Amino acid sequence: MSKRWRVAGINFDHMHMGDLLRQVSNNPNAELVGVSDLNQDKMDWAVGNLKLPKEKTYLDYRKCMEETKPDLVILCPATAQHGEWTEKVAPYGTHILVEKPFAATLAEADRMIAALAKTGKQLAINWPLRWYPSHVTAKRLGDEGVIGEVVQVHYYDGNRGPMRHVADKVEIDDEEASRRKSSSWFYQKDKGGGSMLDYLGYGVTLGTWYLNGKSPIEVTAAVDQPRGLDVDEHSITVARYDTGLSKFETRWGAFTDPWIMQPQPKCGFVLVGRKGTIASYDYETSIRVQTEQKPEGFVVPADTLQAPLSGPIEYFLRCIETNTPVEGPLSTAIARIGQQIVDTAYRSAQEKRTLPLVK
Repeated sequence: MSKRWRVAGINFDHMHMGDLLRQVSNNPNAELVGVSDLNQDKMDWAVGNLKLPKEKTYLDYRKCMEETKPDLVILCPATAQHGEWTEKVAPYGTHILVEKPFAATLAEADRMIAALAKTGKQLAINWPLRWYPSHVTAKRLGDEGVIGEVVQVHYYDGNRGPMRHVADKVEIDDEEASRRKSSSWFYQKDKGGGSMLDYLGYGVTLGTWYLNGKSPIEVTAAVDQPRGLDVDEHSITVARYDTGLSKFETRWGAFTDPWIMQPQPKCGFVLVGRKGTIASYDYETSIRVQTEQKPEGFVVPADTLQAPLSGPIEYFLRCIETNTPVEGPLSTAIARIGQQIVDTAYRSAQEKRTLPLVK
């Protein structure tokens, strides 16, 4: 790259901020110039683990923007505040990477798109599953026609729950997790909490990628909201396409966390093509393929991801450097279709009926 890019992290509501800032810190073409949050304690992780000088932490995001002048800002607010924070930061003329999901509603997602359109800068939505070698390999084989046209996507994903870990997947004990649960935005409806809004976007956005941009005709969804909770911990969404039915299931309360040990059902994707199938699971080093020639199935080692296509920070900085539009699940075009499905599923679950895809 021709320059070293200045990056700031604003709003630490989502624990994935730690993962993204570590990628910035490890990238020789990037410099972490500042972080901002209303809670100083949330930023102490960056000070301690990434050796960020404490004077580079800001309680006021405006001061952070004005003093550090970043080229790229990473935003990790609560889901229902993605639009608000994008509109706050966009006028400073910086590119913006928002950690998943896109937004709490389609209207909010469209506000985000409009805010960046005014500045000529790029907006990217990061979905960590996009960078799993198994899922990238599944996409490659799908595009190569190994299983024919992909006509169905079946997705199951989640974990033991968002209170069971913090940045870098550090585990939290049962007592502390229970204490944090009562005050966390993840369990507040008005903040965009719940397993559906947390995980469905993953499945339907990557699903749209696997289906090469195809949109469903209608959506049916149901949720399980345990007594005493403001949000769901389990959802199942069925989307009807002109090629058949696809299913997307989200779960807080899986038996194990998939990054430690796969639960059953396994977390990941099964792609159904006209001439075969692909099973691609989170964190696994291979995928399993069935074809007409080999219906018994065979194993394919997962691709080794190479720079600049091995992570969101290096990928987005390369797009900025070369003035290349963001593609795939990180693009607003694909992510917006995913958000349409999420919106429709959310309404379907509330109204307990099948609904046409919202526009």
